[in-house]
Amino acid sequence: MSKRKQLLSQTIEHIDITRHNVVPLVDAMRHMAYSARDLARAAEIYDRMLGDKECGVILCLAGSLVSAGLKQVFVDMVRNRMVDAVVSTGANIVDQDFFEALGFRHYIASERLKAGLDDDQLREAHIDRIYDTLIDEDELRICDDTTRQIADGLAPRPYSSREFIREMGAYLAEHGKTKDSIVLAAYEEEVPIFCPAFSDCSAGFGLVAHQHARGDQPKVSIDGVKDFYELTQLKIHNPTTGIFMLGGGVPKNFTQDIVVAAEILGEDPPMHKYAVQVTVADVRDGALSSSTLKEASSWGKVDTTFEQMVYSEATLAVPLIVGYAYHKGTWKKRKAKGWTRLLEPAPAAVG
Repeated sequence: MSKRKQLLSQTIEHIDITRHNVVPLVDAMRHMAYSARDLARAAEIYDRMLGDKECGVILCLAGSLVSAGLKQVFVDMVRNRMVDAVVSTGANIVDQDFFEALGFRHYIASERLKAGLDDDQLREAHIDRIYDTLIDEDELRICDDTTRQIADGLAPRPYSSREFIREMGAYLAEHGKTKDSIVLAAYEEEVPIFCPAFSDCSAGFGLVAHQHARGDQPKVSIDGVKDFYELTQLKIHNPTTGIFMLGGGVPKNFTQDIVVAAEILGEDPPMHKYAVQVTVADVRDGALSSSTLKEASSWGKVDTTFEQMVYSEATLAVPLIVGYAYHKGTWKKRKAKGWTRLLEPAPAAVG
């Protein structure tokens, strides 16, 4: 076995929350203290979102979550009506989920590699590292080029990231190697995905190549304002909302801001009724990723009745919070919002 194949031999396996009933464990944590009690309350709030028939649930993803083994959790959330829209970094959706849907995988790095002792050797072997996870750079370039091919096949005009990701879902419906994909599940279940910093990922390389090849000719571009407008329209159409945020950054701010954006458009929307954030960011540095949900209330974005910060790394907290809600079964009575249909133009009349 070559050194390269040896390094890329042990795959990340995605946790399956449907196989592990964590309800008794989380219920027991409710009577503990510190982060355990916070997590139990967050799980109850998320389950409460699912039980509120008026509530539209928005999932926010920041950080390398799919590559870390949480992909199946998000797929199950989409397919089981546990989320109505996704707002994410481009890396989770394109470099990681779409990448795996093309038939590629992420791999476990050894303790030595995790320590950063051999990054120069990884570079020579065309292997990229995300902490303790490895990716084949040559396969990632195929992912880049696939997004270029998708762009080349579209009518040249500005698209929201949601529109482009929907085209990616259509591509996977025909060419994908697995059904276990967030992009594909969202396409099939009519759950919109937004990546407000879409160019900051593998799709960005594909779109750069597309625009370079087109030169002065009409080309596909991504309209970030259209993203903001579309998500704001969802808030206006469905005033009661809950947000489940993993990490912070652009997805967090983008989603919280739609309350203010709706006000600017002349509406009087309520703040997000429910909010849960899982983060390890330190509130003392003033960054948005660590700003508390109570702080967001001062901006008129998040109500404080049902909000909970959970200071935990996502791979620990998410299977417990989502697993709790899954096995409680509240989602079984929930109807899909089908928000993609709200954002697609009506077909032109015939005749």
